[in-house]
This record gives sequence, C-alpha cells and structure tokens, in this order.
Amino acid sequence: MPQTFVVPDAEPELYIVAKGRTERLALVLERRPSECYVHYHNTDKRLDEWVPESSVRVAGPDEHPEPEPLSTRKRKRGSVDPEVGGSRGASEDRSSVLRDGSAATPGESSGGAVITEEEYDIEHHKQITAKRNFDKVNFGKWQIKTWYFSPYPLVETENIEDPATPTPSGASGSRIPGVARSTVRSHGRTSDLFAGGLVRSHGAMLWVCDKCFKYMTEGISWELHVKKCSLKSPPGRKVYQRGAHIIWEVDGAKDKLYCQNLSLFGKLFIDIKTLFFDCDNFLFYILTDADSQRDHVLGFFSKACFPSRHGLHASDSDSSLQEKVSYDDYNLACIVVLPPYQKKGYGMLMIEFSYELSRRAGKVGTPERPLSDLGLRSYLTYWTSTLIRFFRRLLSVLPADTPQIISVGSNPFSPSQASPSPANANGNGVDPTPESLASPEPDEMNGASTSGSMIRMKRRKSTKGWDGEVRRGLVARITHVDDETDPIFNSLRTIETTANPDGSASSHVVINCTLADIARATGLRIEDAAFALNECGLLTRRRTSEGEDGEEEMAIVLTREMVEKVADERNVKRMCMDFAHVLL
Repeated sequence: MPQTFVVPDAEPELYIVAKGRTERLALVLERRPSECYVHYHNTDKRLDEWVPESSVRVAGPDEHPEPEPLSTRKRKRGSVDPEVGGSRGASEDRSSVLRDGSAATPGESSGGAVITEEEYDIEHHKQITAKRNFDKVNFGKWQIKTWYFSPYPLVETENIEDPATPTPSGASGSRIPGVARSTVRSHGRTSDLFAGGLVRSHGAMLWVCDKCFKYMTEGISWELHVKKCSLKSPPGRKVYQRGAHIIWEVDGAKDKLYCQNLSLFGKLFIDIKTLFFDCDNFLFYILTDADSQRDHVLGFFSKACFPSRHGLHASDSDSSLQEKVSYDDYNLACIVVLPPYQKKGYGMLMIEFSYELSRRAGKVGTPERPLSDLGLRSYLTYWTSTLIRFFRRLLSVLPADTPQIISVGSNPFSPSQASPSPANANGNGVDPTPESLASPEPDEMNGASTSGSMIRMKRRKSTKGWDGEVRRGLVARITHVDDETDPIFNSLRTIETTANPDGSASSHVVINCTLADIARATGLRIEDAAFALNECGLLTRRRTSEGEDGEEEMAIVLTREMVEKVADERNVKRMCMDFAHVLL
C-alpha cells in the first residue's frame, strides 16, 4: 500500500503589509531579525519581497478576503477541480502549514488532510522554491533583480554542511522535513537539484558571464573569467537575421553545457518550467543584437524536439546530424526576454518565429501549457493581432497596400476582361514590383510640387526599422495569410459588386466560413483562435438562422467596423518578423 501522510488542518495566517499609503494582504513565508519575506495575496511570486517587520501586522477578522461563491468562481490556470482532487487554495494551505513547521506525519488520518507521498514531495518542492535563492544577478553590464528560484548547484567554495546547523551569524538555514541525512550533498537526487537554495542568505548575489552563461558566486572569479572568455556568439547556426538582430538555433544535445547554463539562468525569470539539466531533446533559439565586437543575448525560447524516425539510423553517433521534430506539435516550451530588453517587441518576434517554424513544418503549433500570466498576455496579443490582420485583409476589396486600381481603356468588371492589376506609384496600371513598392531612397524622401513661383517641400515620414536593417519593399512585409494566390484565402470570401444610380459601383466582401477555416488560414489552433476571439469581444454579435435540415443554426457576425474597433483598442501593429529574412 502506498505510504500516505497526514497534514494538520490549519488556515494560513494573513497579514497586512503597509507600503506608503496603501495596505495589502500577504502571507509571511519567512522571518529574519527585523525583516519578513512576504507573498502578496493573489499576485505572482516574482513580486515577493523582504519588508521591514514594523510594516507587517496581523490582519483582523474583517480584513480577510471574502470567499468567492463556488458557482461563480473561475478556475485558475494550473488549478485542480475541488471535486476531482483538491483545489489550489488547499495546496497553498498545505504549503503554509509545512512552512510554519508543522511537519506531516506518516500514518492514518487523525483530524488532518491525507496526502500521498507524491503530493508530499510536491509540497516539499514548493517549500524549497517558495522564495528566491538569489536577490540579484550580475550579467555583463547589467545588475538584474531576479524573479524566481533557480536550482543552481552548490559550488566548492560554499558551505556544504547540514543547512539545519546554525551558521556563524546565528541564523539557521532551511531544512527539508522528513529527510534524516545529515548533509546537503547526501540528500540524494531531489535535494541535489535544489541544493542551491538551502543555505544562501538574504542578499545573495550571483555572477553570470553574458557570453557563455557560466555562473559564479564571487565577483573576482567572474572578472577573471570574463577576461578569458572568447565566445563571441551563441554556438549553432543562424536561422534569422534582420540587420543586427539574429536568431541562432542551438542543439541541446550538441552544446549541453551552454544550454544547461542558459536554462539555469532563464529559470531566474520563469516559475512554472522545470527544464534544467536534461537538454538533449530540446532546441534553443537565441535572439541576439550585434555590435562591432560580438553578439549580445536579448532572450531565448526553447522547443522540445526528438530525433526523426525517418531520419538517420539509430546507430549514428552524432546526434547533431539527426533531423529533430516535435511529435506533440508544441512550438515553444518556454520563452524568456531578459528584463533590460523587455517591452521592445523582442518577445513578439520570437513568438512569431516559433509559429513560422511550425508553418514550415506543415503543422499547427501552440505553446506548452500552463502559461504564466505574462506568457498568456503575450500570446493573447499575438493571437489577437494575427486574427485582426487576417480579418482586415479578408474584409478588404483591394489588395494590401494598394489604395487605388486604375484601368485604362477597358472595363475591369466586364466578363471579357481579366482581373485588373493594382496600379503602381505612377498610376499607369502596371503590376507592382518589389522595386516599385520599395521604400523611397534618401534622395526621394523629399517631394516637390510647383505652383507658379512657389515650391513646397514635403518630407515623407519613413517607417522606423530594426538596427542596421536595409529597408526592403512592402512585398516582403506582407504575411503569408495575405497572399491572394492562397486557395484557402480565396475560398473564404465572395465580393459582391452592385451598380449605383450614378453609374458607379460599390463592392462589398461577404464571408461564410467556420472557426476551423479561420484557424487553418491563420496557422492557429482552433482553441487558441476561439479564446482570442472571445477575449477581444468578437463573439458577441450572433444571428440565428434556419439550416437546411430545419434546425436552428447559430452564426457569429463580424463587420469591418468591429475589427477596426478591436484593432484600435488592442493597438494592433505590423508583424515584427520579416519573412524575407528567415534563413531556413
């Protein structure tokens, strides 16, 4: 019979933390002389911090949050239905009990919650990773505040004695309950993995080389290493280059040490991923910005891939020569943009590139779940922007970036005439070429118009590009879903042209399609497309009609006005990635 443990029933004690003129509910995770490490109620762990003990007080009975009704309570990502096997709140309660020192005891239930051995190990995991083991990390010229725990192993210069033994300062380290062994190194596989967080004190600093990601706990060692490190760019091959910005593909099986160090560093800013040392079945895509000396890492994402069953033989010893594919169709395992480079579009560039990898593989990709709060926000932005750009193009009569069509000497709507060609900049009806649609050269930026003896100079505003980029034409910036030669694109819409009394004509686009058609045309999974449409409010306008079999059918109605409203609210922009710069 599997061993079970009994956790005493105890509600975690809530506290009020005063910060300036505001007060916030929080849990106290750890105490030190004159300081408390607090986790704020209903916030992410990256916001946890040390605060003065004088600003913390016990919350009164009337200050506790009111429990949400079960019928209206929304399930959170990663939570478990209470009817299935416990809720997220119950899990947090257990972790709080273990942190407070009431260790679970093996045996039968005696007025407490019974948990399995696996659940017990999970609670120990949460206890160890509840707070950051490094407050700051020195990375090149940056000193970055860390967000989460990262299992950096102990180094030889650190104390390897029992963390329960008092330290010279009089403080005692954390101890894993239920483990009888005496030293950190002897705790076994699980404890070795988390050894880096058991003995480090508040204010611990980590030093990481911004070239090879080798880690050190002493600044002197870091300075000596940086002088000797000769790595100028990530190992691997270039798969995307636009000006000074490059994406490198690095195989975790070929460059193990580099990818392991990269994963450990990324874990300082990722909470829910557990990739640390087993990198053989992962590909890493690293975004860098080049200067005259070397490439600087801005962020990266990883993707789980396995050797192709149709590739080389299993006897091939060099795993880097084997073609790697993802059998679960996940196009991204985790993504990190380093804090100094956030909110600059780099995360969106990497997300777009991950979907381009899936498109080239002939698959419909999606990121691994669960998504963090920041990850969900980024992906919702990508899904919404992709759908809005698609609807804008689908609900337009004229091709993209074509303000006018001029036909000379013929009627474009005559059945005997071919379809009209978009006019170029001169309006002579010639098909646009990359040269004619290209951004103006510096000497063409000023346009002159003469009226009598007056000459007016008007400067055209140029689109801001990436650093070091040579501007390409508009053709290169049109996404694949905007290609009018795509049969999927043409099959979704019908253009109805109606004559007006004055002899002109009005054209309207009518679309009849399913959600699966939209998802297939945009390269999104149906669930992701439906979620994004619902979140941006495009599923509210519905119409009921009678189907061919006599049953009522529900249809969603979209108009160009609705699409433009969402585009304005969500600040939809052009794609960050340029397909012309993909090197695959």
